[in-house]
Amino acid sequence: MTDVHSKETRSYNMSRIKGKDTKPELLVRRFLHKNGFRYRIHVKNLPGKPDIVLPKYKTVVFVQGCFWHGHAGCKYYVIPKTRTEWWLDKINGNITKDKSARALLIAQGWKVIEIWECGLKKKTQDDSLHSLLTNIKA
Repeated sequence: MTDVHSKETRSYNMSRIKGKDTKPELLVRRFLHKNGFRYRIHVKNLPGKPDIVLPKYKTVVFVQGCFWHGHAGCKYYVIPKTRTEWWLDKINGNITKDKSARALLIAQGWKVIEIWECGLKKKTQDDSLHSLLTNIKA
């Protein structure tokens, strides 16, 4: 199957995808700040460069995109029909890096929390964010 976009259009579309400061990430950061939590973002010297680091609670939060991090069983994780093998290699590589970073952080004594993009949709957003508060304080 061929791509529905030209090479230039596809390249432009892909260049617009952000790795930092995504809408789900900003939503979580605003929520935490509103609830009195102070944090650092994208700490380079920690494995996996966590999206949010709460040093006071020795906790890191990864806000994961369902597609990019291969959220199993999620309707937002759909494997593309073009260049399938390339995409699977890319996503499986991300999953492997995520597991490695998680293991290293836990070994260093950090609590690791993952929030999935699908959990931040309107229907489930409140439950996910309040669950996050509970997990941080636990």
